[in-house]
Amino acid sequence: MLHGIKTNILTAGTRAIAALASGVIGLIVTADDADAAAFPLDTPVLVTDLRAALAKAGTSGTMKPSLEAIYDQTSPILIVVRVAEDDLDQDTAVIGDAGTYTGLYALLAAESVCGVRPRVLGAPGLDTQTVTTALVTVAQKLRGMIYAAGIGDTIADVVLYRANFSARELMLIWPNWSNGFAGDAVARALGLRARIDEETGWHKSISNVAVNGVTGISQSLFFDIQDETTDVSTLNDAEVTALVRSPAGGFIYWGNRTCSDEPLFAFEPAVRTSQILQDEIAQGLVWASDKPLTKFLIKDVLETINARIRSLVVQGRLIGGKAWFDPALNADADLAAGKLVIDYEFTPAAPLEGLTLNQRITDKYYADLAAELAA
Repeated sequence: MLHGIKTNILTAGTRAIAALASGVIGLIVTADDADAAAFPLDTPVLVTDLRAALAKAGTSGTMKPSLEAIYDQTSPILIVVRVAEDDLDQDTAVIGDAGTYTGLYALLAAESVCGVRPRVLGAPGLDTQTVTTALVTVAQKLRGMIYAAGIGDTIADVVLYRANFSARELMLIWPNWSNGFAGDAVARALGLRARIDEETGWHKSISNVAVNGVTGISQSLFFDIQDETTDVSTLNDAEVTALVRSPAGGFIYWGNRTCSDEPLFAFEPAVRTSQILQDEIAQGLVWASDKPLTKFLIKDVLETINARIRSLVVQGRLIGGKAWFDPALNADADLAAGKLVIDYEFTPAAPLEGLTLNQRITDKYYADLAAELAA
């Protein structure tokens, strides 16, 4: 028996919820002459040094131009999956097999293989309708966002193409940058998204941010920031992000909309806010699993969530939110069985998509002029 003082170290109380790496790119590419040891087929490869990866990317296929377009924007963490070039059935090679995690399904194995989860997804130059449809399934499982090409030669074609999708995880982009390969607009969107996440945050859309390395647009579009009847407005109305020359100079993406069939997730930032908040809170509460289910634990869980929400509100990433315990959803029998339900709500920061300025012409300031002249 101890004759003295024993100290027990208690771990009750709230925990800080850590921020996630939200800008990790998941990139599907082809490159038959790439370094096969560095980029084996159908395998998720972690890239932390983009310049070093470019040296091993070869010159064929989509890998090198995709990496170059991304590098023009930033040097992020990437998960690169190289798939075989197949002139007869490229879509099948890109999509791969869900059961064996080949093709784009290799992104699902990235976290277990590489230790990070890709959340900004794309297959520049390879994103046919079939490929994009399959990529939506992967994005939903990863809680990631896809940037893909709108397919069509005309605005009418692209608007019709947009009608094929209803996923909140998808943003379509049209046309292409004139100085790049077929997937240049998508690849640069991936890089820009990663850059914005790093510099500003996941709550800011890719719209109206200068794109590096661009000299022109592949198709002429009429754009006027004060006109609702332009080509760009037509595309935006159809939830397609357009490429434009900025009124402030340079080139930008113009559009905030996803392909969601749910109006609450119409904006890209709303989707990404939901995804990031979901994963941050879930991962931030791992410590609570298997602890004794007492009122103290419930209070700690609630305060952990609410503390994170308050922090995001202060940062300007959320407008507001809160978590609470609803007795109606927590029957005595469920609590006794170790089951707890916590509700939380949030309001994402919507992008300022429409600004109305009321201009009035008046002669009232002549009164001031007369008074000044008389002085």
